[in-house]
Parts: sequence; C-alpha cells; structure tokens
Amino acid sequence: MAAAQLTTDHLTERHRPTLEKALDAIRTRAYWSPHPEHPKAYGEDGSLSAADGLAAHQAVLGRRFELDQPGTDGWTGGETSPYGPALGVEYPHADVEVLLPAMRAAMAGWRDAGPETRALVCLEVLARISARTHEFAHAVMHTSGQAFMMAFQAGGPHAQDRGLEAVAYAYAEQVRVPLVADWSKPQGKKEPLELRKSFTPVGRGVALMIGCNTFPTWNGYPGLFASLATGNAVLVKPHPRAVLPLALTVQVAREVLAEAGFDPNLVALAVERPGEGIAKELALRPEVRIIDYTGSTSFGDWLEANARQAQVYTEKAGVNTVVVDSTDDYRGMLGNLAFSLSLYSGQMCTTPQNVLIPRDGITTDAGPKSYDEVVADLAGAVSGLLGDDARANALLGALVNPDVRARLEAAPELGEVVLASREVAHPDFPDAVVRTPVIVSLDGAKPDADAVYLSECFGPVAFAVRVESTADAVELLRRTIREQGAMTVGAYTTSPDVERAVEEVCLEESAQLSLNLTGGVYVNQTSAFSDFHGSGGNPAANAALCDGAFVANRFRVVEVRRPA
Repeated sequence: MAAAQLTTDHLTERHRPTLEKALDAIRTRAYWSPHPEHPKAYGEDGSLSAADGLAAHQAVLGRRFELDQPGTDGWTGGETSPYGPALGVEYPHADVEVLLPAMRAAMAGWRDAGPETRALVCLEVLARISARTHEFAHAVMHTSGQAFMMAFQAGGPHAQDRGLEAVAYAYAEQVRVPLVADWSKPQGKKEPLELRKSFTPVGRGVALMIGCNTFPTWNGYPGLFASLATGNAVLVKPHPRAVLPLALTVQVAREVLAEAGFDPNLVALAVERPGEGIAKELALRPEVRIIDYTGSTSFGDWLEANARQAQVYTEKAGVNTVVVDSTDDYRGMLGNLAFSLSLYSGQMCTTPQNVLIPRDGITTDAGPKSYDEVVADLAGAVSGLLGDDARANALLGALVNPDVRARLEAAPELGEVVLASREVAHPDFPDAVVRTPVIVSLDGAKPDADAVYLSECFGPVAFAVRVESTADAVELLRRTIREQGAMTVGAYTTSPDVERAVEEVCLEESAQLSLNLTGGVYVNQTSAFSDFHGSGGNPAANAALCDGAFVANRFRVVEVRRPA
C-alpha cells in the first residue's frame, strides 16, 4: 500500500478541534453545527459552488461509477429520478464471496489505529463530503424526490451533523476505559501482585448498512460512521432507487482511507441487480455482525428475528400522533401543523399522521372552536400554505415511489375527505408526481375506525380523528404508541394537568414529545447533537439516533494482562 498522504499530525490539526466541539455539544445539548445550511456558504476554501456541484452531478450521469473494489463481477443500475429523468448510472455488482473476506482482512490495521485516529479519519471523510454538498444535494433530490432545498439541507449538512454526532458518541464510549493500566494488589508482607493491562476496543466484524429510499444519507450516516469509528468495516447496501448518494459516500470514504494509509476495503458498496433482493442474503452472512436498517416494519421484524449473529439496529414504521386539547395561539398552531403535514409530502418517518380532536371542540385564544371548525381551519391552513405552485413545489417535492401514490389515491375511501389532494405542476420537471396532502376525517367511536388510523399510511395522508374527550385522546395516544410505535408525538394544551398527562404517557411508553409548537420548530424536525431521533423504546425503532447505546455495542474491549 502507498505511503499515507494524510498524516496523523495533519488529521489532528485539522479535525481535533471539531471533535472536541462535538463532544461538548453532546454533553450540553446546545445548538451547534460545523456544516453551513445555506447554499451560498459554499464555493470557497475548496468547496463546490452551486454551479460546480450541478456540473459534478451531471458528470456522473449515464456512466459507470468506478470504485475499484474487489469482487466486481458485473455492472448494474436503473435509478430513475422521482422528477422523471433516468440517471443512467451503472454501479459495480459485488461477488460477496470475494468482497467480504477482503473487508474482514482490512480490519486489523484499522483496529490498531485506535479510537482517536479512527475518529479523525471519519471527520476527514465528512469534511470532504461537506465540501461537495451541492453535488450530494442533486444526488439526494433525484433519488428521494425531496425538493432541492430540503435535499441540500437534510441530505447535506443535517446528515453530516448526524454522522459527526455518531463519531463523537463512538469516541466517547471507546475512551471510557484507558488503553493501558498498571495494577498492583497489596499482599501484606509479601511483594504486591503487579500486572500491566492493556485494553483494546475491537470492532465486531463487518457492519451492513441497509439504506432507505427517502433519506439515504440522513438515515444512513449515523450507522455507517458509528460502525466505522468503532473499528468495523462497513458494507453499504443502498435502496435500489437511491444508490447514488451512498455510492458517492463510499467513494469519498475509500479515497480518504487509502490516503490515510488504511485499506480502502474498510468501506464498500453492494448494489443489487433488479429483483435480486440481496439484503436477506447479506444479513445472514457470518461475517456480518452489525446491521443498520431503516424501512418497513415487516423486514425490520424479520431482521431482528433472523439475523441472530448480528447486533441489529432498526427504524421501522410508526403512527405519529398529535393531541389537540387547547391553545393560546390558534393561528400559530394551525400554521405549524400545516407545515408539518406538508413538508416533503409527508414522506418522513416523523410526519404526524393522526390529529386527535375532542368531539366537543377546543378552547383557543380566538374563542371556542368546534371539531368541524378545527378540521376545516386546518384544511384551510394547508391550502393557504400550498396555494402557490412555486411554494408548493419547494415544500412538497415529488412522490418517491408508486406505493406512496397508491396510498394517497386510496385514502378518500377511508373516511370523509375534508381536504382533497391536488396535482401540482413542476415547471422544470413535467414528469414529476407532485401532490398536496389529503386530510380525512374519521369518527373514532365508529366500529373498525381504529383499523384505519392505527395503521401507518406513509405519505401525504393525514387523519383528523374525532374522540370523545381529551382524556380519551390521551388514552388513544398511549394505545397507539404501545401497539404501533411512534417516532414523534405532539400536543397542544393550555392545561397543566393535560400537559402532565401527555408527558406521563410519553415517559411510560418511551416516545419523544413536542409541546405547543407554533413557531419555526416543527414536530417532524430534529437537531443533531441536541435532539434524539426516536427513543428505541417503542415499536417504531429499537435504537435512538444518537445516544451511547447506539454505539457502545458495536465494539468489545479485549484485555491483555502481563506481569509488570
């Protein structure tokens, strides 16, 4: 292997201050980010400008994506942008019988590098990805269907923040134990017993990261960087509709690893041929000791039940709920809910689905509002927000796949439509499928209504559910979290007693709660270093992004004792 171009001194000088700030941020939970959110912040100091990022994106389209990883036995591709155009990129298809042993063999040198060097190399990977944020934004946009600004922010700096957060937690957990300790046990009049002990964090093996279609980088980076920073090799298996953002990530990681003097096969890509379905095969391989997965409940449950040789981290489906009891800012509540329901056409695991409203209505600063008035006003707020097509396109993006469209089109049969979905024409992409949300009213007291609202309907579909009282809403919230899980919970109330009751449910059922949001913070958004994404304590997910538990079981500490 060629001599390292990235020296330890260089990595330390460049990235140690960032690591220290990240460690401080996860302790204080204060706002901090080293990755600018605004597109105009890029274009200097080696980062790509908007024009250069678009050119870089276009340069990879219609070509083979070379990675020079072992075991390539052919080429595959087939991504089509939700906005219409085919990407035409071909990726290496891997013979895992060759690739996995090569990845396993790469781990020894990475283990010996130690926690700090691993963390600093990971930060160099993230820094280079950050410099190419404009390029990555187009890759995310044209695989997930996110509107450009959301793809830029969520797929760029916010995803990079989550990756850095995972590195910080990984480093903190690994250095809890000293690398070396001198041990001396008094023996009275005899000479003391003395040993020198070494403690080495050792990765479990190959980590399999199974990517998702909607947020390939945001959901993928925590597991990828947590595993890499704790000494594991990482095999990235993207969703077949969202390969490009993760292929770019693997490319950058392999370049940095090689320049730092490590085997680039510590990170590799596994792209499946159409209909091949390699995730199950990979998940059961004995070399795979860690799995990160975001997606459907059925496959997440299968992984947890069958991949017994691996530590499995899953984020699955949930039914996110908002309890509406009362508010002192009716207009702000409606605006906040309308934005939350509309953002990325509801294609977020954190988007509210069920809005529980008492049958007799609610009290507000604008006077008492009946159930029908609240639902009609919410529909009006969504219509007002999305009435202009330019604004609607910027907020909604495109529907990511035909399954989402099918659920949207079937929703009117589930109840009374209080806001119909409408088609939005995209000026730049005439083939894009852009739809506004549908709001369906359901009577929670009717037989079998719970079969509708207690199932996740992923996409731009919301249910306004008429309940008997706030107390009933709180109990339905408890049942929903316990049976179906929830990534987010929201509530609006001016009553301290109701606030305590909702909070108690979320504490007992382990769900993340947002109370009385009426401004520029939304229930479906979380901030790295401060907010936990999911809790790992209800059926929606068995892990939180990020906490100590998310990283600590990705490595073991191996002890060697010698006479002093």
